[in-house]
Amino acid sequence: MTTAAPDSRIPAAVHRRRWVILGVLMLSLLIVVLDNSILNVAIKTISTPAPTGLGATQSELEWAINAYTLVFAGLLFSAGLLGDRLGRKKVLLGGLVVFGIGSALAAMSGSPAELITFRAVMGFGAAFVMPATLAVLMNVFERDEQPKAIGIWAGGVGLAIAIGPITGGVLLDHFWWGSVFLINVPIVLLALGLMIWLVPDSRDPNPGRIDPVGVLLSVVGLVLLVYGIIRGGQLADFTDLTVLATIAAGLAVLTAFVVFEKRSDHPSIDIGFFRNKVFSTAVGVIGLVFFALMGVTFFSVFYTQTVRGYSPLQTGLLMLPLAVAQLVFAPRARLVVDRFGTNAVCTAGMALIAGMLAAFAVLDADTPIWVLEVIFFLMGVGMAHVMTPLSVVIMQALPREKAGSASALSNTFRQVGGALGIAVLGSVLSTAYRGDIEGKLPAGAPHAAAESIEATLGFAARLGERGEALVGPAHDAFLHAMHVTALCGAGVALVGAVALALFLPGRPKTGQEGREEAELVAADH
Repeated sequence: MTTAAPDSRIPAAVHRRRWVILGVLMLSLLIVVLDNSILNVAIKTISTPAPTGLGATQSELEWAINAYTLVFAGLLFSAGLLGDRLGRKKVLLGGLVVFGIGSALAAMSGSPAELITFRAVMGFGAAFVMPATLAVLMNVFERDEQPKAIGIWAGGVGLAIAIGPITGGVLLDHFWWGSVFLINVPIVLLALGLMIWLVPDSRDPNPGRIDPVGVLLSVVGLVLLVYGIIRGGQLADFTDLTVLATIAAGLAVLTAFVVFEKRSDHPSIDIGFFRNKVFSTAVGVIGLVFFALMGVTFFSVFYTQTVRGYSPLQTGLLMLPLAVAQLVFAPRARLVVDRFGTNAVCTAGMALIAGMLAAFAVLDADTPIWVLEVIFFLMGVGMAHVMTPLSVVIMQALPREKAGSASALSNTFRQVGGALGIAVLGSVLSTAYRGDIEGKLPAGAPHAAAESIEATLGFAARLGERGEALVGPAHDAFLHAMHVTALCGAGVALVGAVALALFLPGRPKTGQEGREEAELVAADH
């Protein structure tokens, strides 16, 4: 019979069922990640006028995604602290309930505004789910098994990315757009039952106090910043006074947040952690990976469905290589790290992501589709060899009792990176598209007709036969905008690769040094 090690703090009964518990945690993680990956293939349908969709504009689509991620990111630290204080299992169960209710309400939305509101409710619930899953993991596995468990956990993200678009495509082929949210409800019910039955509770014996001022400042600052960026893309004018004022206000509030956290005796974020370059680089680059991922999936859906004419289900299948690569390589990344070191593996992975983003600039309306498949697959390989090693560095940087806070910090940077990826790259896409298409629209065309390719094609459809001449220019303008956007994303990813090369530790010479490397951040504190 398998038992915990003699000096273990993990009960033998929990240790025996640790892999089953990991499976339950991955199911909970699945619905959180599944939601965004399903939405990726549904955004074109939602942008279609009623009754097929909601007639959402590009900026409303960006907000439908970012309402979730911003609330998620803003509440993660408090959620992590509440889990440490009240018990991770209790917080996880509560988060699942709220997420399920938000999903049911989002499915019944009658307007883009309602969808945005209920997506925020879903983000509120998800904020209490994701950090708790990783925190529980850290409390049911011994330190020597944690890298393997985290690799499987990260592979679960790849599984969700794989299942999401395909599931979304099947649902959209047979049901209305709201079904992509309603599908979450039965998964939530299953996860709740298994969680109550199998997962042990854990908490920090010395939890921190909740920081309501810090939470408020972080949410307000992020919302203002992202709103300014999206508004600038919508207007195609980042010199507009309201755009500049909103972005400046967001940066000012975030600066106030950092100052307040440094002076607080119970901060949401311990700013001291960021004095360590390894730790700062790890969480920062995780943000950049999701910046790239969310940005590229946002514009690739319009490329595959609108320009290439694929259905939502076909689009989901086209994204499969991205997910399969993560699912296959994430659990094995630790073996590559053991051989070549964290620095070499993560730097090479990030450089590969940058290269694949740049490769989007060669795609055209008639490029063989296998080229896109290769790009997606190699991007997934790169992500697997960045996310898993960096997650291990972050999670082993803090004591086990602070697992909720470490997980929250990692996931906050994921969500903020994803939100900024959609906002920044979405705005670059919108600005470049408007700059190209405006001169080709007939006199008197509404300002909104140049906001996105869907808006232009909708306007063309209303013109009847006269509008058919706009379809070709709209496709050409979108491809140009996609190329510009992809190169901007590649530049951001390249910055991440340079940071990893400079600041991550190299290959350990012995097993003992490998263990010391994993504890590097903790040793500094």
